[in-house]
Amino acid sequence: MSADALDEQLTALFAHLTRDPDFDADELQAFDSADQLILRSAAEDLAERPFVDALAPGDLVVIGDRHGALTLGAATVLGATGIRTHQDPLLGERALAQNAERLRLGDRYTNHPLDAALLTGARVVLLQLPRGLDALAEASQAIARWADPDVRVFAGGRVKHMTRGMNEVLGRDFAEVSAGLGWRKARVLRAAAPLDRADTPAEFPKWGADRDLDFSLAAFGATFGGAVLDHGSRLLLSTLENTRRRPGTIVDLGCGNGVLAVSAARRFPDARVVATDQSAAAVAATRLTAQAAGVADRIDVERADALETVSDGWADLILLNPPFHTGATVHAGVGHRLIRACRRALAPGGELRLVFNSHLRYRPLVEREIGPARQLARTAAFTVLAASRDS
Repeated sequence: MSADALDEQLTALFAHLTRDPDFDADELQAFDSADQLILRSAAEDLAERPFVDALAPGDLVVIGDRHGALTLGAATVLGATGIRTHQDPLLGERALAQNAERLRLGDRYTNHPLDAALLTGARVVLLQLPRGLDALAEASQAIARWADPDVRVFAGGRVKHMTRGMNEVLGRDFAEVSAGLGWRKARVLRAAAPLDRADTPAEFPKWGADRDLDFSLAAFGATFGGAVLDHGSRLLLSTLENTRRRPGTIVDLGCGNGVLAVSAARRFPDARVVATDQSAAAVAATRLTAQAAGVADRIDVERADALETVSDGWADLILLNPPFHTGATVHAGVGHRLIRACRRALAPGGELRLVFNSHLRYRPLVEREIGPARQLARTAAFTVLAASRDS
Protein backbone atom coordinates (compact mmCIF):
# COMPACT_ATOMS: atom_id res chain seq x y z
CA MET A 1 0.00 0.00 0.00
CA SER A 2 1.37 3.42 -0.93
CA ALA A 3 1.83 6.10 1.71
CA ASP A 4 -0.93 8.18 0.10
CA ALA A 5 -3.35 5.25 0.08
CA LEU A 6 -2.52 4.42 3.72
CA ASP A 7 -3.06 8.04 4.77
CA GLU A 8 -6.36 8.15 2.94
CA GLN A 9 -7.52 4.96 4.65
CA LEU A 10 -6.49 6.25 8.07
CA THR A 11 -8.17 9.61 7.49
CA ALA A 12 -11.42 7.81 6.72
CA LEU A 13 -11.04 5.60 9.82
CA PHE A 14 -10.17 8.46 12.17
CA ALA A 15 -13.24 10.39 11.05
CA HIS A 16 -15.37 7.77 12.80
CA LEU A 17 -13.52 7.91 16.14
CA THR A 18 -14.83 9.74 19.18
CA ARG A 19 -13.48 10.31 22.69
CA ASP A 20 -16.74 9.25 24.33
CA PRO A 21 -17.08 8.56 27.27
CA ASP A 22 -13.84 10.39 28.04
CA PHE A 23 -13.81 14.11 28.78
CA ASP A 24 -14.40 16.01 25.56
CA ALA A 25 -14.23 19.57 24.28
CA ASP A 26 -14.30 21.26 20.90
CA GLU A 27 -10.51 21.54 20.76
CA LEU A 28 -9.86 17.87 21.63
CA GLN A 29 -9.73 14.96 19.18
CA ALA A 30 -9.70 11.17 19.48
CA PHE A 31 -6.50 10.99 17.40
CA ASP A 32 -3.55 13.13 16.36
CA SER A 33 -0.83 13.19 13.72
CA ALA A 34 1.42 11.05 15.93
CA ASP A 35 -1.04 8.15 15.64
CA GLN A 36 -0.94 8.42 11.87
CA LEU A 37 2.86 8.69 11.74
CA ILE A 38 3.33 5.68 14.04
CA LEU A 39 1.11 3.54 11.82
CA ARG A 40 2.76 4.79 8.65
CA SER A 41 6.24 4.11 10.08
CA ALA A 42 5.27 0.58 11.10
CA ALA A 43 3.72 -0.12 7.70
CA GLU A 44 6.87 1.03 5.89
CA ASP A 45 9.06 -1.12 8.13
CA LEU A 46 6.84 -4.19 7.81
CA ALA A 47 6.90 -3.90 4.02
CA GLU A 48 10.68 -4.40 4.14
CA ARG A 49 10.66 -7.37 6.52
CA PRO A 50 10.38 -11.01 5.43
CA PHE A 51 7.41 -11.88 7.66
CA VAL A 52 5.20 -9.04 6.46
CA ASP A 53 2.83 -11.47 4.76
CA ALA A 54 2.62 -13.63 7.87
CA LEU A 55 1.96 -11.19 10.69
CA ALA A 56 0.50 -13.74 13.05
CA PRO A 57 -2.27 -13.14 15.58
CA GLY A 58 -0.68 -11.62 18.68
CA ASP A 59 2.45 -10.36 16.91
CA LEU A 60 1.38 -6.73 17.32
CA VAL A 61 1.05 -4.92 20.65
CA VAL A 62 -0.22 -1.40 21.31
CA ILE A 63 0.73 0.59 24.43
CA GLY A 64 -0.77 3.95 25.34
CA ASP A 65 -3.54 4.09 22.74
CA ARG A 66 -5.69 7.01 23.80
CA HIS A 67 -9.06 6.30 22.21
CA GLY A 68 -8.43 3.54 19.68
CA ALA A 69 -6.60 5.21 16.81
CA LEU A 70 -3.56 2.92 17.04
CA THR A 71 -5.36 -0.33 17.78
CA LEU A 72 -8.08 0.12 15.19
CA GLY A 73 -5.63 1.67 12.74
CA ALA A 74 -3.38 -1.40 13.03
CA ALA A 75 -6.36 -3.66 12.44
CA THR A 76 -7.38 -1.66 9.39
CA VAL A 77 -4.17 -0.76 7.54
CA LEU A 78 -1.78 -3.44 8.84
CA GLY A 79 -4.32 -6.26 8.84
CA ALA A 80 -3.31 -7.14 12.39
CA THR A 81 -5.38 -9.62 14.40
CA GLY A 82 -5.11 -10.74 17.99
CA ILE A 83 -3.83 -7.26 18.86
CA ARG A 84 -2.87 -6.97 22.51
CA THR A 85 -3.52 -3.50 23.90
CA HIS A 86 -2.58 -1.76 27.14
CA GLN A 87 -4.23 1.51 28.15
CA ASP A 88 -3.65 2.91 31.61
CA PRO A 89 -6.82 5.11 31.73
CA LEU A 90 -10.15 3.31 32.07
CA LEU A 91 -11.92 5.89 29.92
CA GLY A 92 -9.44 5.21 27.13
CA GLU A 93 -10.37 1.53 27.30
CA ARG A 94 -14.05 2.37 27.14
CA ALA A 95 -13.58 4.77 24.23
CA LEU A 96 -11.65 2.11 22.31
CA ALA A 97 -14.41 -0.42 22.99
CA GLN A 98 -17.12 1.92 21.74
CA ASN A 99 -15.16 2.89 18.65
CA ALA A 100 -14.36 -0.76 17.91
CA GLU A 101 -18.01 -1.76 18.22
CA ARG A 102 -19.07 1.03 15.89
CA LEU A 103 -16.48 -0.06 13.30
CA ARG A 104 -17.16 -3.78 13.86
CA LEU A 105 -13.56 -4.38 14.91
CA GLY A 106 -14.20 -5.50 18.48
CA ASP A 107 -12.89 -9.02 17.79
CA ARG A 108 -9.48 -7.79 16.66
CA TYR A 109 -7.98 -6.89 20.04
CA THR A 110 -7.89 -7.73 23.76
CA ASN A 111 -7.02 -5.52 26.76
CA HIS A 112 -4.12 -6.41 29.06
CA PRO A 113 -2.19 -4.99 31.99
CA LEU A 114 1.42 -3.98 31.37
CA ASP A 115 2.83 -7.46 31.96
CA ALA A 116 4.15 -10.62 30.35
CA ALA A 117 0.73 -11.58 28.96
CA LEU A 118 0.71 -8.33 27.01
CA LEU A 119 4.19 -8.61 25.55
CA THR A 120 5.45 -12.18 25.40
CA GLY A 121 6.49 -12.90 21.82
CA ALA A 122 5.52 -9.44 20.49
CA ARG A 123 7.27 -8.59 17.22
CA VAL A 124 5.84 -5.12 16.63
CA VAL A 125 5.00 -2.58 19.37
CA LEU A 126 3.19 0.68 18.65
CA LEU A 127 3.54 3.15 21.51
CA GLN A 128 2.10 6.60 22.10
CA LEU A 129 4.82 8.37 24.07
CA PRO A 130 3.55 9.19 27.58
CA ARG A 131 3.97 12.51 29.35
CA GLY A 132 6.46 11.23 31.90
CA LEU A 133 9.81 9.50 31.54
CA ASP A 134 8.97 7.01 34.30
CA ALA A 135 5.94 5.77 32.34
CA LEU A 136 8.12 5.38 29.25
CA ALA A 137 10.82 3.63 31.28
CA GLU A 138 8.40 1.06 32.67
CA ALA A 139 6.99 0.32 29.21
CA SER A 140 10.46 0.16 27.66
CA GLN A 141 11.73 -2.24 30.32
CA ALA A 142 8.68 -4.46 29.91
CA ILE A 143 9.11 -4.64 26.14
CA ALA A 144 12.80 -5.47 26.43
CA ARG A 145 12.10 -8.12 29.06
CA TRP A 146 9.24 -10.00 27.40
CA ALA A 147 8.98 -9.21 23.67
CA ASP A 148 10.53 -11.23 20.84
CA PRO A 149 14.28 -10.57 20.37
CA ASP A 150 13.47 -9.24 16.88
CA VAL A 151 10.84 -6.79 18.13
CA ARG A 152 10.59 -3.36 16.53
CA VAL A 153 9.19 -0.48 18.58
CA PHE A 154 7.56 2.58 17.04
CA ALA A 155 7.12 5.23 19.73
CA GLY A 156 5.58 8.49 18.58
CA GLY A 157 4.36 11.76 19.94
CA ARG A 158 3.87 15.43 19.26
CA VAL A 159 7.25 17.14 18.88
CA LYS A 160 6.39 19.83 21.45
CA HIS A 161 5.98 17.14 24.12
CA MET A 162 9.09 15.11 23.20
CA THR A 163 12.47 15.45 24.88
CA ARG A 164 15.94 14.07 24.35
CA GLY A 165 15.43 12.14 27.56
CA MET A 166 12.99 9.83 25.76
CA ASN A 167 15.76 8.67 23.42
CA GLU A 168 17.98 8.07 26.45
CA VAL A 169 15.30 6.05 28.25
CA LEU A 170 14.83 3.77 25.24
CA GLY A 171 18.61 3.57 24.84
CA ARG A 172 18.92 1.92 28.24
CA ASP A 173 16.88 -1.05 26.99
CA PHE A 174 17.59 -1.21 23.25
CA ALA A 175 20.87 -1.30 21.33
CA GLU A 176 19.32 0.54 18.38
CA VAL A 177 17.37 3.78 18.83
CA SER A 178 16.80 6.33 16.08
CA ALA A 179 14.52 9.29 15.43
CA GLY A 180 12.55 9.65 12.21
CA LEU A 181 11.78 12.82 10.35
CA GLY A 182 9.10 15.12 11.71
CA TRP A 183 5.71 15.21 10.02
CA ARG A 184 2.81 17.47 10.89
CA LYS A 185 4.48 18.36 14.20
CA ALA A 186 4.90 14.68 15.16
CA ARG A 187 7.92 12.40 15.27
CA VAL A 188 8.55 8.68 15.77
CA LEU A 189 11.40 7.06 17.69
CA ARG A 190 12.33 3.56 16.51
CA ALA A 191 13.89 1.02 18.83
CA ALA A 192 15.19 -2.49 18.13
CA ALA A 193 17.64 -5.09 19.47
CA PRO A 194 16.42 -5.30 23.10
CA LEU A 195 19.13 -5.71 25.70
CA ASP A 196 18.97 -8.71 28.01
CA ARG A 197 17.07 -7.69 31.16
CA ALA A 198 16.41 -11.19 32.51
CA ASP A 199 18.70 -10.67 35.51
CA THR A 200 17.94 -6.98 36.02
CA PRO A 201 15.87 -6.20 39.13
CA ALA A 202 12.52 -4.60 38.38
CA GLU A 203 12.64 -0.80 38.76
CA PHE A 204 8.91 -0.54 39.45
CA PRO A 205 7.15 -0.04 41.72
CA LYS A 206 9.25 2.75 43.18
CA TRP A 207 9.00 3.72 46.84
CA GLY A 208 9.35 7.14 48.40
CA ALA A 209 9.36 8.69 51.86
CA ASP A 210 8.55 12.16 53.15
CA ARG A 211 9.26 13.96 56.41
CA ASP A 212 5.55 14.73 56.87
CA LEU A 213 4.42 11.11 56.46
CA ASP A 214 4.82 8.11 58.71
CA PHE A 215 4.36 5.67 55.82
CA SER A 216 5.97 5.10 52.42
CA LEU A 217 4.47 5.82 49.02
CA ALA A 218 4.47 3.43 46.07
CA ALA A 219 4.33 4.43 42.41
CA PHE A 220 4.43 2.73 39.04
CA GLY A 221 5.62 4.50 35.92
CA ALA A 222 2.24 5.99 35.02
CA THR A 223 1.20 6.86 38.58
CA PHE A 224 0.57 10.59 38.53
CA GLY A 225 3.05 12.43 40.73
CA GLY A 226 5.27 9.41 41.34
CA ALA A 227 6.29 8.20 44.78
CA VAL A 228 6.33 11.65 46.36
CA LEU A 229 3.99 13.85 48.39
CA ASP A 230 3.06 16.62 45.95
CA HIS A 231 2.73 20.20 47.17
CA GLY A 232 -1.03 20.35 46.71
CA SER A 233 -1.70 17.18 48.69
CA ARG A 234 0.69 18.36 51.40
CA LEU A 235 -1.35 21.54 51.82
CA LEU A 236 -4.65 19.63 51.87
CA LEU A 237 -3.33 17.21 54.51
CA SER A 238 -2.35 20.15 56.72
CA THR A 239 -6.09 20.91 57.02
CA LEU A 240 -7.26 17.37 57.75
CA GLU A 241 -7.48 17.98 61.50
CA ASN A 242 -10.12 20.61 60.82
CA THR A 243 -13.37 18.79 60.06
CA ARG A 244 -16.80 19.96 61.22
CA ARG A 245 -17.84 16.39 62.01
CA ARG A 246 -15.96 13.16 62.32
CA PRO A 247 -16.41 11.31 58.99
CA GLY A 248 -17.39 7.66 58.97
CA THR A 249 -17.19 7.27 55.18
CA ILE A 250 -14.47 8.90 53.09
CA VAL A 251 -13.63 8.95 49.38
CA ASP A 252 -10.26 9.78 47.86
CA LEU A 253 -11.30 10.78 44.33
CA GLY A 254 -8.38 10.44 41.91
CA CYS A 255 -6.23 8.59 44.42
CA GLY A 256 -2.87 8.60 42.57
CA ASN A 257 -0.26 7.06 44.87
CA GLY A 258 -2.79 6.75 47.71
CA VAL A 259 -1.40 9.43 50.00
CA LEU A 260 -4.77 11.05 50.76
CA ALA A 261 -6.66 7.78 51.24
CA VAL A 262 -4.04 6.32 53.56
CA SER A 263 -3.64 9.56 55.52
CA ALA A 264 -7.40 9.73 56.00
CA ALA A 265 -7.58 6.09 57.11
CA ARG A 266 -4.88 6.69 59.70
CA ARG A 267 -6.37 9.99 60.88
CA PHE A 268 -9.88 8.51 61.21
CA PRO A 269 -9.37 4.87 62.27
CA ASP A 270 -13.11 4.13 62.51
CA ALA A 271 -13.85 5.34 59.00
CA ARG A 272 -14.35 3.29 55.85
CA VAL A 273 -12.39 4.69 52.89
CA VAL A 274 -12.92 4.25 49.17
CA ALA A 275 -10.08 5.26 46.83
CA THR A 276 -10.91 5.58 43.14
CA ASP A 277 -8.92 6.42 40.05
CA GLN A 278 -9.32 5.61 36.37
CA SER A 279 -5.58 4.92 36.11
CA ALA A 280 -4.51 1.29 36.48
CA ALA A 281 -1.10 2.46 37.70
CA ALA A 282 -2.71 4.65 40.37
CA VAL A 283 -4.94 1.84 41.62
CA ALA A 284 -2.00 -0.57 41.85
CA ALA A 285 0.13 2.01 43.65
CA THR A 286 -2.60 2.91 46.15
CA ARG A 287 -3.09 -0.75 47.04
CA LEU A 288 0.63 -1.14 47.75
CA THR A 289 0.77 2.10 49.75
CA ALA A 290 -2.21 0.99 51.84
CA GLN A 291 -0.72 -2.45 52.44
CA ALA A 292 2.62 -0.98 53.54
CA ALA A 293 0.84 1.44 55.89
CA GLY A 294 -1.22 -1.33 57.49
CA VAL A 295 -4.63 0.04 56.49
CA ALA A 296 -5.46 -2.06 53.43
CA ASP A 297 -8.32 -3.74 55.30
CA ARG A 298 -10.15 -0.39 55.60
CA ILE A 299 -9.56 0.99 52.10
CA ASP A 300 -11.45 -0.25 49.05
CA VAL A 301 -9.39 0.68 45.98
CA GLU A 302 -11.32 0.76 42.73
CA ARG A 303 -10.47 1.54 39.11
CA ALA A 304 -13.47 3.62 38.14
CA ASP A 305 -14.67 6.69 36.32
CA ALA A 306 -14.93 9.35 39.00
CA LEU A 307 -17.52 8.24 41.62
CA GLU A 308 -19.47 5.70 39.57
CA THR A 309 -18.89 2.95 42.15
CA VAL A 310 -19.92 5.11 45.13
CA SER A 311 -23.58 5.00 46.15
CA ASP A 312 -25.73 8.12 46.27
CA GLY A 313 -25.30 9.99 49.54
CA TRP A 314 -22.62 7.61 50.87
CA ALA A 315 -19.66 9.90 51.55
CA ASP A 316 -19.27 12.06 54.64
CA LEU A 317 -16.03 13.44 53.19
CA ILE A 318 -14.60 13.52 49.67
CA LEU A 319 -10.93 14.44 49.24
CA LEU A 320 -9.98 15.72 45.80
CA ASN A 321 -6.75 16.92 44.23
CA PRO A 322 -8.05 17.10 40.65
CA PRO A 323 -5.87 16.74 37.57
CA PHE A 324 -5.80 19.61 35.10
CA HIS A 325 -4.78 17.71 32.00
CA THR A 326 -6.14 15.07 29.65
CA GLY A 327 -3.33 13.14 28.01
CA ALA A 328 -0.73 15.78 27.21
CA THR A 329 -3.29 18.60 26.96
CA VAL A 330 -3.83 20.98 29.87
CA HIS A 331 -7.57 21.56 30.35
CA ALA A 332 -9.42 22.72 33.48
CA GLY A 333 -12.53 20.90 32.29
CA VAL A 334 -11.12 17.64 33.63
CA GLY A 335 -11.32 19.00 37.18
CA HIS A 336 -14.77 20.50 36.52
CA ARG A 337 -16.06 17.05 35.58
CA LEU A 338 -14.87 15.53 38.87
CA ILE A 339 -16.24 18.37 40.99
CA ARG A 340 -19.67 17.99 39.39
CA ALA A 341 -19.63 14.28 40.19
CA CYS A 342 -19.28 14.92 43.93
CA ARG A 343 -22.73 16.23 44.85
CA ARG A 344 -24.51 12.95 44.11
CA ALA A 345 -22.13 10.92 46.29
CA LEU A 346 -22.06 13.28 49.28
CA ALA A 347 -24.25 12.54 52.27
CA PRO A 348 -26.51 15.38 53.47
CA GLY A 349 -24.12 17.71 55.29
CA GLY A 350 -21.18 15.87 53.74
CA GLU A 351 -18.09 17.80 52.74
CA LEU A 352 -15.98 18.12 49.62
CA ARG A 353 -12.44 19.15 50.47
CA LEU A 354 -10.27 19.94 47.48
CA VAL A 355 -6.95 21.49 46.62
CA PHE A 356 -6.24 23.12 43.29
CA ASN A 357 -3.90 25.51 41.52
CA SER A 358 -5.01 28.93 42.73
CA HIS A 359 -5.14 30.47 39.26
CA LEU A 360 -7.87 28.01 38.22
CA ARG A 361 -10.47 29.74 40.43
CA TYR A 362 -12.70 26.73 41.08
CA ARG A 363 -14.62 28.38 43.92
CA PRO A 364 -17.67 29.58 41.90
CA LEU A 365 -18.10 26.10 40.42
CA VAL A 366 -17.74 24.43 43.83
CA GLU A 367 -20.34 26.72 45.41
CA ARG A 368 -22.73 26.23 42.51
CA GLU A 369 -22.42 22.43 42.50
CA ILE A 370 -21.93 21.65 46.21
CA GLY A 371 -22.69 24.61 48.47
CA PRO A 372 -21.04 27.48 50.36
CA ALA A 373 -17.24 27.11 50.47
CA ARG A 374 -14.67 27.99 53.11
CA GLN A 375 -11.03 28.67 52.29
CA LEU A 376 -8.92 26.59 54.66
CA ALA A 377 -5.46 27.29 53.29
CA ARG A 378 -3.78 29.18 50.50
CA THR A 379 -0.27 29.62 49.13
CA ALA A 380 0.97 31.39 46.04
CA ALA A 381 0.40 28.18 44.10
CA PHE A 382 -2.47 26.27 45.78
CA THR A 383 -5.81 26.80 47.50
CA VAL A 384 -7.73 24.40 49.76
CA LEU A 385 -11.51 24.77 49.96
CA ALA A 386 -14.14 22.94 52.00
CA ALA A 387 -17.74 22.93 50.78
CA SER A 388 -20.65 21.18 52.46
CA ARG A 389 -23.71 19.80 50.76
CA ASP A 390 -26.96 21.15 52.07
CA SER A 391 -28.67 18.79 54.52
